[in-house]
Amino acid sequence: MILPIVAYGAPVLKKKAVDIPADYEGFDALLENMWETMYAASGVGLAAPQVGLGLRLFVVDASPFAEDEDLTPEEQAQLKDFKKAFINPVIEEESGEEWAFNEGCLSIPDVREDVKRKEALTISYQNEAGERLTESYSGLAARVIQHEYDHIEGILFTDKLSPLKKRLIKGKLNNISKGKVRVDYKMKFPLQSKKR
Repeated sequence: MILPIVAYGAPVLKKKAVDIPADYEGFDALLENMWETMYAASGVGLAAPQVGLGLRLFVVDASPFAEDEDLTPEEQAQLKDFKKAFINPVIEEESGEEWAFNEGCLSIPDVREDVKRKEALTISYQNEAGERLTESYSGLAARVIQHEYDHIEGILFTDKLSPLKKRLIKGKLNNISKGKVRVDYKMKFPLQSKKR
């Protein structure tokens, strides 16, 4: 089932998410719905807060980036099959130089900005079988994880912009929260007027 993606301005996007208990009812259906929702919106990642749930869960499928000719063959290979669910994740370490990359977000349609992030990370998480894993990623794989991880920490990519950039996009963000934006996927807008 495709879930509505909550737009910028929804309180759930600014709250730190909580761990998912082992006996969370309907977890398999939630995970399946998140994958379906992400693909329907042509996303490469989706976090539970983006579908209105304050849970420490996100899914990523960065395989579309594997086609990027600017990447090294090693980076392309890492991204080709990079599809995972991260349950109750914890970023253990971020390292390397900060680098800028143009990011967007399904909760903030039509806004793209350069965001600086560290080039590598180590993350521990549970997989779908309930096993606790610790893995390291770099480049675009790390960036996709960092972006989605920020969502479960109550941080949006726009929070990382300079004060000037934030002022320049303020009107766009207000319009998004009011539903004054065109999207080709299901969304829920926190300030949308009910009279339509």
